[in-house]
Amino acid sequence: MQPRAPEGPLVELRGVHRHYRMGETVVRALDGVDLVVGRGELVAVTGASGSGKSTLMNLLGCLDTPTAGSYRLAGRDVGSLPDDDLAGIRNREIGFVFQDFHLLARLPAWQNVALPLVYAGVPPAERRSRAFRALERVGLGDRAEHRPDQLSGGQRQRVAIARALVTGPSLVLADEPTGNLDTRATGEILAILRGLHAEGKTVVLVTHEQEIASAAPRRIVMRDGRIVEDTGAP
Repeated sequence: MQPRAPEGPLVELRGVHRHYRMGETVVRALDGVDLVVGRGELVAVTGASGSGKSTLMNLLGCLDTPTAGSYRLAGRDVGSLPDDDLAGIRNREIGFVFQDFHLLARLPAWQNVALPLVYAGVPPAERRSRAFRALERVGLGDRAEHRPDQLSGGQRQRVAIARALVTGPSLVLADEPTGNLDTRATGEILAILRGLHAEGKTVVLVTHEQEIASAAPRRIVMRDGRIVEDTGAP
């Protein structure tokens, strides 16, 4: 029996540009980015405002597509796919965690967590079961019936992480996930992200806070749409 070939990288960007036109001006948000992220890595992306880190996150999350260059996710070229295909990939392969939580105020925690499963056509009983398991995973099994306004900021972000995990994504993207949190809640969220890394999840974290970035084994610094530093790469 032939040995199984090792899997390739999860994320692979080659010569990626993302340009926007504003009147007569061309804004080079990404200007020739090469990036490879292996499966199971925890990577922090930092840089000043306007450095390109948010554009990079949008592209990694299939919310945007390159002007030029290629993006392969789990070996599949996704950089030029139509919107419907990208939406399917976002739902199946990518879990998002945002600074502002993006929870629906009228729904209890477990229903917020279950929303990606609704879009995926998962039956109601399974949605509930998987949502409760995801909340247990982030330490909120006893808050499943609480609405967002009954939860602290740190608890709301943990609900958002559970929602990001409920579909079993290949890639978790966290955009300033501690930006609205106090020191204690920040520590809790970082512990969860590090725990996901320890379990073998691939996590890319965008942050402007150096203390948060230093918690990641690999740190990428962006400036003027380019990667100018990449430390801790395997």
